[in-house]
Amino acid sequence: MTPPQAGAAPVPFTLVAELTHRCPLRCLYCSNPTRLSARELTTASWKRVFAEAAALGVLQVHLTGGEPLLRRDLEELVAAARAAELYVNLVTSGVPLTQAKLAALAGAGLDHVQLSLQATNARDAAEFAGRDVFEHKLCVARWTKELGLPLTVNFVLHRDNIDDIAAMIELARLLGAERVELANAQYLGWAFENRARLLPFATQIAHARAAVEAARQGFTDLVIDFVLPDYVAARPRACMDGWARRYVVVSPDGRVLPCHAASAIVELEFDNVERGTLGEIWASSPALERFRTPARLSPTCQTCPELERDHGGCRCQAYVLTGNLEAVDPACARSPHHELVRTAREGLVPLRVRGSALAVG
Repeated sequence: MTPPQAGAAPVPFTLVAELTHRCPLRCLYCSNPTRLSARELTTASWKRVFAEAAALGVLQVHLTGGEPLLRRDLEELVAAARAAELYVNLVTSGVPLTQAKLAALAGAGLDHVQLSLQATNARDAAEFAGRDVFEHKLCVARWTKELGLPLTVNFVLHRDNIDDIAAMIELARLLGAERVELANAQYLGWAFENRARLLPFATQIAHARAAVEAARQGFTDLVIDFVLPDYVAARPRACMDGWARRYVVVSPDGRVLPCHAASAIVELEFDNVERGTLGEIWASSPALERFRTPARLSPTCQTCPELERDHGGCRCQAYVLTGNLEAVDPACARSPHHELVRTAREGLVPLRVRGSALAVG
């Protein structure tokens, strides 16, 4: 089928290719769905998806997971994405990865590496990730720079590591990263199950913001991205730049999603690339069309002066917290359910969290 014409649907610029849900780590803040898919698209299917994404207007692909390195065909997939003229970014824990494998991926056309770190020292990193792989991750960063590849270092922030944010920035600089992403955990998937443990205190957030501003003044050659947690911002974020507008996510089993967390929304049926082309699905999928316009949002959102900026916030968060996909995102101070995040933020017993034991994916 011919890809949608301009104006028929927004043109996505990024494909998030979730190659697998398998992962060697057990991070408490993981935002992967709590029901992981055991099915994975074949190599041939992913190659087709990359070509169809390029025809749709996509410019870049994030190869992610789970851990994409667990796909034995990763080198072949990188080459296929590059052949489709996509900018290829590998989003990885670095485990497992060898210097030779990274060189092979670079030779296949890899453009960029985004490496996740859990902490700035081996002891804390092992506690947060469930494995002692800190020194190996430092090797991966070094190999990346030796190959001349751009490097982004990513830290997911939570209560137990956010106080080290200045050290995180310094480590990223020492590793030669061009960019460091300091992303507070977004409380979906396993991170939602563990949010009573993970939510930082207001004082920690304030200190972190000050540390980031000081670092931005001192390290002008390092791009520092700092993303506030929704629970403290009082305004919803423009999740993925709006529902099915600029990002298209393909899950390991082939479902086409507006974001990776949407797979948990059981009341929506997402089309699968094994039963249609990416262009067809992007243009006509009822699930993707549902919130591209404000018509299905609450009247509060439809009349909000911030609608063009935040597009109604995070539908997945609204669903997880209220059970209503069309509710005002509780992160918004105008939401009648804002008490759900305010209560959690103030350290009281979070609603809808199943007990106090940590859940691990």
